[in-house]
Amino acid sequence: MMSIERFDDRGRIEAFLRRDAELHAYSLGDLDDFFWPYVRCYGRQEDGKIRDVVLLYAGKGLPTLMAISRQPAIARRLLAQVAPRLPKLFYAHLSPGMEEGLDEGYAIESHGPHDKMSLRDPGAVRTVDCSRAFQLTAGDADELLRLYEESHPGNWFDLRLLQTGQYFGVRERGRLVSAAGVHVYSERYRVAALGNIVTHPACRNRGYATQATARLCQALLPKVEHIGLNVKADNARAIACYRKLGFEIVAPYGEFTIAART
Repeated sequence: MMSIERFDDRGRIEAFLRRDAELHAYSLGDLDDFFWPYVRCYGRQEDGKIRDVVLLYAGKGLPTLMAISRQPAIARRLLAQVAPRLPKLFYAHLSPGMEEGLDEGYAIESHGPHDKMSLRDPGAVRTVDCSRAFQLTAGDADELLRLYEESHPGNWFDLRLLQTGQYFGVRERGRLVSAAGVHVYSERYRVAALGNIVTHPACRNRGYATQATARLCQALLPKVEHIGLNVKADNARAIACYRKLGFEIVAPYGEFTIAART
């Protein structure tokens, strides 16, 4: 049986995650001081080197488990052993098949297959006309929250993220109708993961989300080396849009709500 440890040395964790930065963009971002107080990291090591990790982020809302691996069979065993240390209810991003490590003692609700994408052609976003997109600030918080309520109820959004300065929007007739931002962002770790990208249903198919997302990427490129995002695998329109902006699929994964059986 492998030995499970909790890791607190961000330098060692980063060294492991950096081996596949595109796969672990979210987890790398979680090492930043902005997120780290809410993170717990578990894993295994051999010969003094970390071999596998899972990260649990317990900030706003449901705790979220990141268990992404190119070797899901090994990581599945790790996850099964970490399970007793996990909350009774949490959300999870898992590489395909890893949910089987939690079959015993948990009810698992799948939210479908997803893809991780990474910006591999930065030149593409630089060609987009973003003249209508503008940077959002704390003063736009109420309007942004209203947009998310109307366009994407249940969307995960932490108001603290506006402090990063990495949120951009588009207005139509004075009203905020589209926005794009980040789920994680770290200049220290040179990584960002896009999220909270939405357009009001009444204003879709006008290129607003493309403009906001491209403007966001343009702002991020001088500050980070890796820009990633997650998207549902069956969202063909969004994937096509991201491909035009220079993103490529780098790995499949699944999203789940997981609850301990009483």
